[in-house]
Amino acid sequence: MIEKEILTLDEVAKYLRVSERTVYDWAQKGEIPSGKIGTVWRFKKSDIEQWVNSRLSGSQKQGFVTVQVESIVSPDRILFLNHALKQDALTALAKNLSTAPQVKNRQELTEKIIQREELMSTAIGRGIAIPHVRLSSITDLVVSVGISKTAIYDFQTLDDEPVRLLFMIAAAYNQHAYYLQTLSFFSARLKNKELRTSLLATQSEKEAYDLLIKV
Repeated sequence: MIEKEILTLDEVAKYLRVSERTVYDWAQKGEIPSGKIGTVWRFKKSDIEQWVNSRLSGSQKQGFVTVQVESIVSPDRILFLNHALKQDALTALAKNLSTAPQVKNRQELTEKIIQREELMSTAIGRGIAIPHVRLSSITDLVVSVGISKTAIYDFQTLDDEPVRLLFMIAAAYNQHAYYLQTLSFFSARLKNKELRTSLLATQSEKEAYDLLIKV
C-alpha cells in the first residue's frame, strides 16, 4: 500500500486494481469510505485497508446488510436543526448524540466530528451528509439524525445541493465492519427521494422515527 495516510482517487484505483471511474462511482454513492477536500475526493489509507479486509473476509456479503434502525436510533436522538453553517449544525447534533449512554466523552465526540469534517466532507449529495467517527470512548454504535429547516451550503457537496439531512454515526473503535455497514445502509436507503422528502416534511421526532424504522 502507498505510504501515505491520505490517498487520491487514482492511488486508490491502482491499489484496488479497478478503474478510476469505478472508485469515483463508489465514492459518490457512499459505498467506499471517502470524503472531499474542496472539489476532489480523498481517502484515508486505514479506512480503505479495513474496507478491503472486510470485503475479502466475507464478513460483508454482496449488497447491503440489514441494519436494525430501532437499535441505533431513538426519537430523542432526532433533532430539528436551524443552522446555516455546518459547524453549528454538527455541534448541535453532536450535543444531542452525546446524550446517548454509549457516548462517554461529549467534548471528544464534538472535536473529532468537526476535525473529520475539516479533513474530508461527509456530504454524499442529494442534500445528505453522514458525519461519522470511531472513538475508544464510545461503547457501542449509535446514531443521531438531524433534519434541517435551513439549507446548509458550506458542506462542499459534489452536486452543489445544500445539506438538509444529517445522519451522525458514532461507533466504538473496534466496530469498523459494523460502522462501514451502517454507513452503506443509510447511503443506500437515502437514495429514495420519497423518503428524503417525507423526512423533511415531518413535524415531530416521533413522526421522523416512524419513517426511519419502516425503511
